[in-house]
Amino acid sequence: MSIKTILVSQPKPQGKKSPYFDLADKYNIKIDFRSFIHVEGIDAQEFRTQKIDLKEHSAVILTSKTAVDHYFRIAEEMRFEVPDSMKYFCISEAIAFYLQKYVAYRKRKIFHGRQTIVDLVDTLKKHKKEQFLLPCTDILRDKIPTTLEANKINYRKAVLYRTVASDLSDLENVMYDMLVFYSPGGIESLLKNFPEFKQKETVIAAFGPTTANAIVKNKLRLDLHAPQPNAPSMTGAIENFVKNAKN
Repeated sequence: MSIKTILVSQPKPQGKKSPYFDLADKYNIKIDFRSFIHVEGIDAQEFRTQKIDLKEHSAVILTSKTAVDHYFRIAEEMRFEVPDSMKYFCISEAIAFYLQKYVAYRKRKIFHGRQTIVDLVDTLKKHKKEQFLLPCTDILRDKIPTTLEANKINYRKAVLYRTVASDLSDLENVMYDMLVFYSPGGIESLLKNFPEFKQKETVIAAFGPTTANAIVKNKLRLDLHAPQPNAPSMTGAIENFVKNAKN
Protein backbone atom coordinates (compact mmCIF):
# COMPACT_ATOMS: atom_id res chain seq x y z
CA MET A 1 0.00 0.00 0.00
CA SER A 2 1.05 3.59 -0.56
CA ILE A 3 2.16 5.42 2.61
CA LYS A 4 0.89 8.98 2.70
CA THR A 5 0.48 9.60 6.45
CA ILE A 6 2.61 8.50 9.40
CA LEU A 7 2.15 8.98 13.14
CA VAL A 8 5.35 8.69 15.22
CA SER A 9 4.69 7.97 18.89
CA GLN A 10 7.36 10.39 20.10
CA PRO A 11 7.66 14.15 20.61
CA LYS A 12 8.39 16.21 17.51
CA PRO A 13 12.16 16.57 16.99
CA GLN A 14 13.52 19.92 18.09
CA GLY A 15 15.11 22.17 15.52
CA LYS A 16 14.73 22.09 11.77
CA LYS A 17 16.92 19.07 11.03
CA SER A 18 15.65 15.53 11.39
CA PRO A 19 15.70 12.43 9.15
CA TYR A 20 11.92 12.40 9.57
CA PHE A 21 11.62 15.88 8.03
CA ASP A 22 13.85 14.78 5.14
CA LEU A 23 11.69 11.69 4.64
CA ALA A 24 8.52 13.78 4.59
CA ASP A 25 9.93 16.16 1.97
CA LYS A 26 11.46 13.47 -0.22
CA TYR A 27 8.34 11.31 -0.48
CA ASN A 28 5.63 13.91 0.11
CA ILE A 29 4.45 12.18 3.29
CA LYS A 30 2.55 13.85 6.12
CA ILE A 31 4.38 12.90 9.33
CA ASP A 32 2.88 13.81 12.71
CA PHE A 33 4.44 13.33 16.13
CA ARG A 34 2.67 12.58 19.39
CA SER A 35 3.93 11.19 22.69
CA PHE A 36 1.90 8.11 23.58
CA ILE A 37 3.42 7.98 27.06
CA HIS A 38 4.69 10.48 29.61
CA VAL A 39 6.49 10.45 32.92
CA GLU A 40 4.98 11.37 36.28
CA GLY A 41 7.13 11.77 39.37
CA ILE A 42 6.12 10.10 42.62
CA ASP A 43 5.72 12.45 45.58
CA ALA A 44 7.67 12.45 48.84
CA GLN A 45 4.93 10.58 50.68
CA GLU A 46 4.99 7.68 48.23
CA PHE A 47 8.79 7.72 48.17
CA ARG A 48 8.85 7.24 51.95
CA THR A 49 7.00 3.94 51.57
CA GLN A 50 10.13 2.54 49.89
CA LYS A 51 12.02 3.15 53.17
CA ILE A 52 15.08 4.57 51.46
CA ASP A 53 17.35 6.98 53.30
CA LEU A 54 19.08 9.21 50.76
CA LYS A 55 21.81 10.01 53.30
CA GLU A 56 22.92 6.38 53.32
CA HIS A 57 24.05 6.51 49.69
CA SER A 58 27.41 7.90 48.64
CA ALA A 59 26.96 7.43 44.89
CA VAL A 60 24.21 7.58 42.28
CA ILE A 61 23.87 5.54 39.08
CA LEU A 62 22.11 7.65 36.44
CA THR A 63 20.67 5.96 33.35
CA SER A 64 18.76 8.88 31.80
CA LYS A 65 18.26 12.63 31.98
CA THR A 66 14.83 11.92 33.46
CA ALA A 67 16.51 10.01 36.30
CA VAL A 68 18.75 13.04 36.93
CA ASP A 69 15.76 15.40 37.12
CA HIS A 70 13.80 13.22 39.50
CA TYR A 71 16.74 12.43 41.77
CA PHE A 72 17.30 16.11 42.47
CA ARG A 73 13.55 16.76 42.66
CA ILE A 74 12.95 14.12 45.31
CA ALA A 75 16.07 15.24 47.19
CA GLU A 76 14.59 18.73 47.40
CA GLU A 77 11.17 17.44 48.44
CA MET A 78 12.80 15.30 51.14
CA ARG A 79 14.88 18.30 52.26
CA PHE A 80 18.04 16.34 51.55
CA GLU A 81 20.98 18.53 50.60
CA VAL A 82 23.04 16.49 48.15
CA PRO A 83 26.62 16.64 49.50
CA ASP A 84 29.52 17.85 47.37
CA SER A 85 31.16 14.46 47.98
CA MET A 86 28.41 12.59 46.09
CA LYS A 87 29.74 10.51 43.20
CA TYR A 88 27.76 10.29 39.96
CA PHE A 89 28.02 7.35 37.57
CA CYS A 90 26.29 8.02 34.24
CA ILE A 91 25.79 5.53 31.41
CA SER A 92 26.66 8.17 28.79
CA GLU A 93 28.63 11.37 28.43
CA ALA A 94 25.45 13.25 27.47
CA ILE A 95 23.85 12.38 30.82
CA ALA A 96 27.04 13.36 32.64
CA PHE A 97 27.02 16.79 30.97
CA TYR A 98 23.33 17.16 31.81
CA LEU A 99 24.31 17.16 35.49
CA GLN A 100 25.53 20.73 34.97
CA LYS A 101 21.89 21.72 35.39
CA TYR A 102 22.21 20.83 39.09
CA VAL A 103 25.88 20.72 40.11
CA ALA A 104 29.17 22.47 39.38
CA TYR A 105 30.39 19.89 36.87
CA ARG A 106 34.15 20.33 37.22
CA LYS A 107 34.00 20.29 41.01
CA ARG A 108 32.18 16.97 41.34
CA LYS A 109 33.21 13.34 40.99
CA ILE A 110 31.44 12.37 37.77
CA PHE A 111 32.10 9.22 35.76
CA HIS A 112 30.46 8.02 32.55
CA GLY A 113 30.33 5.08 30.17
CA ARG A 114 29.74 5.10 26.42
CA GLN A 115 26.03 4.24 26.13
CA THR A 116 24.96 1.22 28.20
CA ILE A 117 25.16 -0.05 31.76
CA VAL A 118 27.65 -2.69 30.59
CA ASP A 119 30.06 0.08 29.54
CA LEU A 120 29.95 1.41 33.09
CA VAL A 121 30.65 -1.85 34.93
CA ASP A 122 34.46 -1.60 35.07
CA THR A 123 34.22 1.89 36.55
CA LEU A 124 31.63 0.79 39.10
CA LYS A 125 33.86 -2.11 40.16
CA LYS A 126 36.65 0.32 40.99
CA HIS A 127 34.30 1.98 43.51
CA LYS A 128 32.76 -1.12 45.08
CA LYS A 129 32.87 0.35 48.59
CA GLU A 130 30.28 2.95 47.64
CA GLN A 131 26.61 2.60 48.56
CA PHE A 132 24.93 3.11 45.18
CA LEU A 133 21.43 4.46 44.58
CA LEU A 134 19.71 3.71 41.27
CA PRO A 135 16.93 6.26 40.55
CA CYS A 136 14.56 4.70 38.04
CA THR A 137 11.11 4.26 36.58
CA ASP A 138 8.58 1.63 37.62
CA ILE A 139 9.27 -0.29 34.39
CA LEU A 140 13.05 -0.49 34.61
CA ARG A 141 14.62 -2.75 31.98
CA ASP A 142 15.80 -6.05 33.47
CA LYS A 143 19.26 -5.69 31.94
CA ILE A 144 20.28 -2.90 34.31
CA PRO A 145 19.64 -4.63 37.68
CA THR A 146 20.76 -7.97 36.23
CA THR A 147 24.09 -6.47 35.15
CA LEU A 148 24.64 -4.77 38.52
CA GLU A 149 23.81 -7.92 40.46
CA ALA A 150 25.98 -10.13 38.25
CA ASN A 151 28.92 -7.86 39.01
CA LYS A 152 28.13 -7.70 42.74
CA ILE A 153 27.53 -3.95 42.80
CA ASN A 154 25.99 -2.90 46.12
CA TYR A 155 23.01 -0.82 45.06
CA ARG A 156 19.46 0.07 46.02
CA LYS A 157 16.74 0.71 43.45
CA ALA A 158 14.64 3.83 44.04
CA VAL A 159 11.50 4.21 41.95
CA LEU A 160 11.16 8.00 41.56
CA TYR A 161 8.87 8.23 38.53
CA ARG A 162 6.50 6.12 36.50
CA THR A 163 5.66 5.88 32.83
CA VAL A 164 1.94 6.31 32.14
CA ALA A 165 -0.27 6.35 29.08
CA SER A 166 -1.07 9.77 27.65
CA ASP A 167 -4.62 10.79 26.76
CA LEU A 168 -5.03 10.17 23.02
CA SER A 169 -8.81 10.58 22.83
CA ASP A 170 -8.49 13.38 20.27
CA LEU A 171 -7.03 10.85 17.80
CA GLU A 172 -10.05 8.56 17.94
CA ASN A 173 -11.31 9.45 14.46
CA VAL A 174 -7.93 10.17 12.88
CA MET A 175 -6.49 7.50 10.58
CA TYR A 176 -2.84 7.02 9.60
CA ASP A 177 -1.28 4.68 7.05
CA MET A 178 1.56 3.89 9.47
CA LEU A 179 2.09 3.96 13.23
CA VAL A 180 5.68 4.02 14.53
CA PHE A 181 6.55 2.79 18.03
CA TYR A 182 9.76 3.02 20.03
CA SER A 183 8.75 1.35 23.29
CA PRO A 184 6.37 -1.28 24.69
CA GLY A 185 4.76 1.54 26.66
CA GLY A 186 3.61 3.11 23.41
CA ILE A 187 1.78 -0.10 22.44
CA GLU A 188 0.18 -0.31 25.90
CA SER A 189 -0.97 3.30 25.59
CA LEU A 190 -2.53 2.65 22.16
CA LEU A 191 -4.56 -0.27 23.50
CA LYS A 192 -5.48 1.48 26.74
CA ASN A 193 -6.80 4.50 24.83
CA PHE A 194 -8.45 2.39 22.13
CA PRO A 195 -9.34 -1.07 23.51
CA GLU A 196 -11.30 -1.87 20.34
CA PHE A 197 -8.42 -0.95 18.03
CA LYS A 198 -8.43 -2.94 14.78
CA GLN A 199 -5.23 -2.81 12.76
CA LYS A 200 -6.73 -3.66 9.35
CA GLU A 201 -4.48 -2.08 6.69
CA THR A 202 -2.54 0.14 9.09
CA VAL A 203 1.19 -0.56 8.94
CA ILE A 204 2.80 -0.91 12.38
CA ALA A 205 6.52 -0.28 12.73
CA ALA A 206 8.70 -1.02 15.76
CA PHE A 207 12.19 0.02 16.80
CA GLY A 208 14.04 -2.47 18.97
CA PRO A 209 13.33 -6.08 19.95
CA THR A 210 11.30 -5.33 23.09
CA THR A 211 8.93 -3.06 21.16
CA ALA A 212 8.58 -5.66 18.40
CA ASN A 213 7.84 -8.36 20.97
CA ALA A 214 5.16 -6.17 22.59
CA ILE A 215 3.41 -5.77 19.24
CA VAL A 216 3.35 -9.52 18.63
CA LYS A 217 2.39 -10.26 22.25
CA ASN A 218 -0.65 -8.01 21.89
CA LYS A 219 -1.68 -9.89 18.74
CA LEU A 220 -0.99 -7.03 16.36
CA ARG A 221 0.74 -7.44 13.02
CA LEU A 222 4.39 -6.39 12.94
CA ASP A 223 4.93 -4.99 9.45
CA LEU A 224 8.23 -3.19 9.87
CA HIS A 225 11.07 -3.76 12.31
CA ALA A 226 14.29 -1.79 12.81
CA PRO A 227 17.21 -1.89 13.18
CA GLN A 228 18.08 -4.21 10.32
CA PRO A 229 21.42 -4.78 8.53
CA ASN A 230 20.22 -2.74 5.56
CA ALA A 231 18.47 -0.13 7.73
CA PRO A 232 20.04 0.60 11.15
CA SER A 233 17.67 3.52 11.74
CA MET A 234 13.88 3.69 11.91
CA THR A 235 13.72 6.33 9.20
CA GLY A 236 15.95 4.20 6.95
CA ALA A 237 13.64 1.22 7.42
CA ILE A 238 10.59 3.36 6.68
CA GLU A 239 12.20 4.71 3.52
CA ASN A 240 12.90 1.19 2.28
CA PHE A 241 9.29 0.23 3.01
CA VAL A 242 7.95 3.28 1.19
CA LYS A 243 10.12 2.63 -1.86
CA ASN A 244 9.09 -1.04 -2.00
CA ALA A 245 5.43 -0.08 -1.66
CA LYS A 246 5.71 2.15 -4.72
CA ASN A 247 7.23 -0.59 -6.88
